[in-house]
Amino acid sequence: MRENLHRFFRAARGAGIHVSPAESIDAMRAVAKVGFADRAILRDTLLLTLAKTQDEKLALGDCFDLFFNPPKLQQASSEDAEHDAAHEPEQPASSDRAGEAGGGQSLGGLGSLAQMLLSQDRNAIAAAIVSASEAASLSNIRYSTQRGIFSNRILDAMGIQRLRDDLEELTASNPLLAERLRAALDGLREAVRDTVSQGLALYAREEAESLRNEILRNAPLAHIEPRQVEQMRTLIRQIARRLRERYSKPRKRQRRGHLDVRRTLRRNAAWGSIPFLTAWKRKHRDRPKIVALCDVSGSVARVSDFFLLLIHSLHEVVDDVRSFAFSSHLMEVSDILESESPEIAMQEIMSRVGFGSSDYGNSLVDFEKEWMSTLSPQTTVIVLGDARSNNLDPRADILRRISERSKRLVWLNPEGRMTWGFGDSEMPRYATFCSVVRQCATAQQLERAVSDIVATYQ
Repeated sequence: MRENLHRFFRAARGAGIHVSPAESIDAMRAVAKVGFADRAILRDTLLLTLAKTQDEKLALGDCFDLFFNPPKLQQASSEDAEHDAAHEPEQPASSDRAGEAGGGQSLGGLGSLAQMLLSQDRNAIAAAIVSASEAASLSNIRYSTQRGIFSNRILDAMGIQRLRDDLEELTASNPLLAERLRAALDGLREAVRDTVSQGLALYAREEAESLRNEILRNAPLAHIEPRQVEQMRTLIRQIARRLRERYSKPRKRQRRGHLDVRRTLRRNAAWGSIPFLTAWKRKHRDRPKIVALCDVSGSVARVSDFFLLLIHSLHEVVDDVRSFAFSSHLMEVSDILESESPEIAMQEIMSRVGFGSSDYGNSLVDFEKEWMSTLSPQTTVIVLGDARSNNLDPRADILRRISERSKRLVWLNPEGRMTWGFGDSEMPRYATFCSVVRQCATAQQLERAVSDIVATYQ
């Protein structure tokens, strides 16, 4: 049971269902109570303990049906067997079916696989395929190019070599029985191929998902194809969850502080300094704040889409997050991002301020007039943009004042460093007032940049 469930959990993760160690333990305890006998009850048990949403419930149900329903054995060999039986000479009624086909030859001298195939015991054959699949570690299959390798491993584990020897002997001594066994072997090969295909569908999805995510993580965000946008949003949510798990737990563990020995001894002087009452050092921790200014002009709109989604997924780590979007003018978009789905939020933001010609100077003027007072020594200001101001006044003096009022000023530029300072790029001038300047063109670079920013609050 344990090994079967472990393989099922791997298949479920490949189907996109997040199965934590604690959830897998709960599922195994529940299954130990209900058992494997009733598949309907087993299915409901796993869905109740593992699925968190309706989409996960549907995906897990499909995964269960695929995992616990092995491929049915094909009927391909039956017609050949009937054809052979129609042309066999009549034998005494007391002889068995194989003896009739082979002129009275007994099956006792054949290997177990040959006997199983000739007897057409489908349950035994199916059980043998399952057992051989486990012996061949089918759950380790990852790529479609491995189908032949695992098919051969399963057949080897079932005793295919002995079956070949039996076929050679029967071909010389009993051609009709050899033909029947050959047809049964063809059906077995097809059943094994189906089993391997099912294993590929179950276990290769996790590897394929990891490979696709790795490609997406290193793909330029500005050049993501429309069909990949939703995949990238899913990847960004995974990155946000990973950052929350990485940085929220240490803060909780460190909340109590360290023992203050001097205060503890003074407090317990009446008891001979036996520490009945303890005093703890408490490290002062500033309430972290992030202010994000995102260029949503046509050249960097796609990058800002994913950046805003990531920033607003980190509320468990950063207490106060405010987001602004701009092209020719600037507006706050925090409420839109928090109240709407990512798709609707970005559509609304773009309809109001997006896809225009970027004017960094005018946008900085808007921020100084309306929101400069929100900055404090606890604020990290993040600017995401290519710093191309279309030869307009960049107002670097306002950026300097923003830097002076805040804890840090971080600039993330989706363009390559080789382009900074050329054409209408004002990046070298802006970089003078920034604490950190980084290229941020891919999801991986975005994750590293945000991770470094959040880590400073730990």
